[in-house]
Amino acid sequence: MRREFAYRGVIANKENRRDTRASPPPPSLPMLRRTVWHEVRHHRQRYAWDCGLACVQMVLPEQHARQLETNFHSICQDEGIAKSTWTIDLCYILRRFALPHAFYTLTLGAHTGYKQAAFYSSIFASDEDRVNRRFAEAEALGLRVRRSSLTLAGVLARLRRGPAIALIDSSRVACPVCKRNRLSVELRKCLPIPLPAPAYLGHFIVLCGYDLRSRAIYYRNPARHDHYCVMSLETFEESRRAFGTDEDIIFIENSKVTS
Repeated sequence: MRREFAYRGVIANKENRRDTRASPPPPSLPMLRRTVWHEVRHHRQRYAWDCGLACVQMVLPEQHARQLETNFHSICQDEGIAKSTWTIDLCYILRRFALPHAFYTLTLGAHTGYKQAAFYSSIFASDEDRVNRRFAEAEALGLRVRRSSLTLAGVLARLRRGPAIALIDSSRVACPVCKRNRLSVELRKCLPIPLPAPAYLGHFIVLCGYDLRSRAIYYRNPARHDHYCVMSLETFEESRRAFGTDEDIIFIENSKVTS
């Protein structure tokens, strides 16, 4: 039995206790391949702010990942990165290693609505010029940046070509494999009166595949140890569309697909 299928049924068994059997594919996703899987090496982030860079290491060829690891601080200095990374920064590093990719986002620049958000307040002023300049220069440098809101079907269809780096609100995610955030998220679902959404906590993860039969999406989390995490498609949609993410997602191309 292959590694990814060790997690099949986790979502069905732990998030949908009324029926422990794997569910049929969602009716809104009838034309998609039922299962997609990419083997992705795990890299753990060094600091609280470099989850995106760890995700880049995961999707790079092994030789280039080692170069990024060895020259981490000098590359950050060259790229103008201090102690925060935006999705466009990750695209520039992927370009540095000539890895084909496509970046989808709602905002072509630093979203000014985030200035007062707690997560961004300490970094926005220092990062705004760099982020806006990088967006402005992206096309001339050959980077594929698209202003677009993708449907869930659109995200899953593109995952056939390779893994993806996604920006999510990690405060909304509970992985039943590693139990991260599980208690707080499940408790909120049980309360009869909806509570305000928790404070946004931006985090990059690497999407490795999905299984429509169990409504699961598999991913690597740079903040955790070396194992594959899993969440439901519904949780993924909520977390990737949360205010603060701009629905940012980078699709990596030319990767072997295992199903």
